[in-house]
Amino acid sequence: MKVLEQMQSYGHERVAFHHDAKTGLRAIIAIHSTVLGNALGGTRRWAYASESDALHDVLRLSEGMTYKAAASGLPMGGAKSIIILPNATHQPTEAEARAMGRFVDTFAGKYIAAEDVGVSPQFCDWMAHESKHVMGGNTVSHGGDPSPYTALGCFNSMKACLKHVGKPVDFKNISVAIQGVGATGYRLAKLLREAGAMVYVTDVHVPTVKRAVEELGCVALGNDKNLFAEKVDIVAPCALGGILDERTIAELNCTIVCGTANNQLAHASRDGDAIAKRGILYAPDFISNAGGLIRLAGLYLGMSEATIDAKIEEIESTTQVVLREAGQGSTGAAAVAFAKRKIAAGATKPALQVAGCGSGCGCH
Repeated sequence: MKVLEQMQSYGHERVAFHHDAKTGLRAIIAIHSTVLGNALGGTRRWAYASESDALHDVLRLSEGMTYKAAASGLPMGGAKSIIILPNATHQPTEAEARAMGRFVDTFAGKYIAAEDVGVSPQFCDWMAHESKHVMGGNTVSHGGDPSPYTALGCFNSMKACLKHVGKPVDFKNISVAIQGVGATGYRLAKLLREAGAMVYVTDVHVPTVKRAVEELGCVALGNDKNLFAEKVDIVAPCALGGILDERTIAELNCTIVCGTANNQLAHASRDGDAIAKRGILYAPDFISNAGGLIRLAGLYLGMSEATIDAKIEEIESTTQVVLREAGQGSTGAAAVAFAKRKIAAGATKPALQVAGCGSGCGCH
């Protein structure tokens, strides 16, 4: 499928490709929607197998950001950016980040960059030297690492799932298998262990598994296949997307799937129906993992800390609403319908365009 056809298929407003000759940066920024306001979305650094895979990823991720912001009640749109790495070991540099910052700045605030896989607060600060439209740094930009808030939002979503299936919201008797114990997965594991849950973990990066075992008392599983087949109450995908497909859904031996990864369903419609038919409750990812976006968007919009905290707590009630609306059908489809209603309601109002975060942080 050609680029414009894909854009039309997903409903995107704008997709821009960029090459910086000096640094070799190759990047894509995809704005899915600005109906509700400026679009905030992370920058992902990844070594894709092909340019086609890179485009597919940024289109799906940016579409998800539109629904995530809308479902969270934020007056913001949805976008995402990716940096296509030449190989998996390519290290981030200030020059690369600054080149990406200049690319972000060409959108004049319609797109606000932040963290995603492969990008750190330091990288965000480097980008922010070239554009005021960056969140997620600690010094030049604002917001810091959003992963603790993503994990907390997912934990709140798990509470709603337990209520929905008729279980007490008491993690002391709950077992959870987490795929990926990096930034968000580790913090989710910590929250679960503090609440008394038994937590099993896997990760392709061995040191992160060792850390979760030694510091949190988690139990390491040999590989991802074992994790999906493990008999547990909750499976939490917290790595990359597309992990729930025909094979893994058939293997699931749990009651609930609720994690922090984006685009967990390999094929949204087909796999959403398949997991529902198996009688397994799926917490739609852009509902359960919205905590990090709420944190950074809230700061960008000038919300108080109390308001931001309250909106992250609301992930529990939002999850409950969507699960009820789904009935016995696909919860993923119900979540998209929920978000689209929010967008349609907001489309009648002037879009909110904000030049900075409004917090006095210097990002204006």
